[in-house]
Amino acid sequence: MERRVVITGLGAITPLGNNAEEFWKEIKEGKCGIDEITHFDTTNYKVKLAAEVKGYNPEDYFDRRSAKRLDKFSQYAIVASKEAWNDSKLDKEKEDMTRVGVILGSGIGGLETIEREVSNILQKGPDRVSPMFIPMTIGNMAAGNVSIELGAKGSSISMVSACATGTHCIGESFRMIKNGYQDIVLAGGTEAAITPIGIAGFTNIKALSQATDKNRASIPFDKERNGFVMGEGAGIVVLEELEHAKSRGAKIYAEVVGYGSTSDAFHITSPAPEGEGGARAMMLAMEEANVKPEEVTYINAHGTSTHLNDSCETAAIKTAFGEASKKVMVSSTKSNIGHLLGAAGGVETIICAKAIEDGFVPATINYKVPDEECDLDIVPNEGRNVDVKYAMSNSLGFGGHNATILLKKYE
Repeated sequence: MERRVVITGLGAITPLGNNAEEFWKEIKEGKCGIDEITHFDTTNYKVKLAAEVKGYNPEDYFDRRSAKRLDKFSQYAIVASKEAWNDSKLDKEKEDMTRVGVILGSGIGGLETIEREVSNILQKGPDRVSPMFIPMTIGNMAAGNVSIELGAKGSSISMVSACATGTHCIGESFRMIKNGYQDIVLAGGTEAAITPIGIAGFTNIKALSQATDKNRASIPFDKERNGFVMGEGAGIVVLEELEHAKSRGAKIYAEVVGYGSTSDAFHITSPAPEGEGGARAMMLAMEEANVKPEEVTYINAHGTSTHLNDSCETAAIKTAFGEASKKVMVSSTKSNIGHLLGAAGGVETIICAKAIEDGFVPATINYKVPDEECDLDIVPNEGRNVDVKYAMSNSLGFGGHNATILLKKYE
């Protein structure tokens, strides 16, 4: 028998607030978390802006020794996961922790540590590479560290699908609970790639905006868009089997009802023509949920602010939604926080859950110049108070990975 799955905990560390509540408040107010890069000197770099986590001090969360042994991507994952766990009010003493999983990933992993240790080997020789280099950098270590921190002994897996990572992790966790393999899973994504080589690499593949005005850099669906803005942070949700959540009187933010996962099988960085793969992911999510397109109130778009993504995603929504694409509200909160890569799906699922809970659809901020290729209702500049019954989140990653998650107001 298939089981129902609900969201009972939220945790976030983002460019607009270092917890989920603060993050959502800033999103609702239409704030922009993009600013000049402070993590390193950008004198010789074409890209000057990013969406950094602000006011974060590792020693507020970890003792000094632990902080030195954890790359920032793992730190962010632990901070957000502990917040989500505490928010869910789950009690380790009362749970069968072998039925609690951790499925969270990172698009890139410990890039800051890789960069530092490569510099060490070149300047000081191989004996000076940190013995913690490998455990700090490998991509599974966010999931591994979170499971150790929380004592979660169920399935601990790290999925990597570039910018679709967070959504894939949530979708696969949903299926795992739905089909009876776990009762609770902490799911989402984490990323900390605002480093010299991270920015240089994305700049040279011509993916990043070189704008210097922070309010005209990440401008999804705007005709003047010219690349994405790198963000960082983590977004984690606690997914729980419905009867388990009810039995302990848990607060339920939303129900997860559909998941679609497809591949473009087309190109490593460009979406398939007309967003064919993304359209199928949305259709699969609606099919699993047994939902008609006209029932979906809101889509949190992948909406990266690159020319190809936004036009292809618009075409994909038109294919998947048909006539209903004229009515569905579609915004990109990457206008607020830039693109968190592997963590994007995690924070954007939190936005969808809060949109349902609060009856509020966030805006695509800093929008000025309409583009005939992107002619959906993108909720320009002003969010809307509206009852949200179904909210969908899209994530599309380099390599042709597409993932869609569909949430429903819990009834």
